Amino acid sequence: MYPIKFKPHYVEKVWGGRNLSSIGKDLPKGNIGESWEISCRKDVDSIISNGKYKGKTLGFLLSERGKAIVGNEIEPQNFPLLIKFLDAQKELSIQVHPDDEYGKKEGDLGKTEAWIVLEANKEANMVLGVKDCTKKVFYKGIQENNLEPYLNRIPIKKGDVFFIKSGLIHTMEGAVVAEIQQNSDLTYRVYDFNRGRELHIDKAMDVIDFSLKGKKASGLTAKEEGYEKTYYCYNDKFSIEKYEIKDMLKEKSDEERFYVYMCIEGSGKIIYEGGEENISKGETILIPASLGEYEFKGDLTLIKTYVPNIEKLEKEILKEVNYL
Repeated sequence: MYPIKFKPHYVEKVWGGRNLSSIGKDLPKGNIGESWEISCRKDVDSIISNGKYKGKTLGFLLSERGKAIVGNEIEPQNFPLLIKFLDAQKELSIQVHPDDEYGKKEGDLGKTEAWIVLEANKEANMVLGVKDCTKKVFYKGIQENNLEPYLNRIPIKKGDVFFIKSGLIHTMEGAVVAEIQQNSDLTYRVYDFNRGRELHIDKAMDVIDFSLKGKKASGLTAKEEGYEKTYYCYNDKFSIEKYEIKDMLKEKSDEERFYVYMCIEGSGKIIYEGGEENISKGETILIPASLGEYEFKGDLTLIKTYVPNIEKLEKEILKEVNYL
């Protein structure tokens, strides 16, 4: 196998714009809100853009090579992640996502996600959870079109990372972000600024967890020869790590799981047995579980995500803590 790249799938949104061009995207016409980087769903099945399987879909590749791609601990027929870039030029709807139990009733997974801020204007902000209200008060705010007093709205800037657990009410405006999420497309809107789209108030009220408080991830940074690595957040759905590479990073694939790297700054090469691939800002690449040893060379910043073995990852982090 080899590192796999995909054609972006662009989605026009009422809140989108043209800012994904700032991360190197060649946008079609329209207000583009999303670039789906890696998806394996009935509605969007990513098309491979390099190597032997160029022109084939990720779904086809998983049916052909299965565990060689996703690893021994992940079921090929249930690809677990959905990877995107978002341009929230205008504010998203005020929204919430269900957990797995509720999502299954809707025929999908739940949706826990994370946002990594890549660009932000001076007024950029997010809503992460509620404040000073109960479920009853919040519902009254929806009915009276007066939610703002009950929203935990915070300013954001480039480099911020936020973990958004299912059940957390949220929105965003004025930013370009990398989005890592469960492979789900369930979103329940409680307010959409009178833009004419469907609302899902009853379902949203079912799933909002009023005890959740979102906050910026601080991260734990370890300095290594040639690069720095920051651990941001992890759970059983995904882990997020940032690599700031100034020279070289050597890694090895894991037979139990695949890795995904999103390049958010700079450019370089990924070298593996049998070849190499260029990677630059705005590109995403999948490392198959069976790839073996590989290395990144260049001056670039990468976001790495994968479905972790929690025990194994925590031991790795503890080693870094003791080393620091």
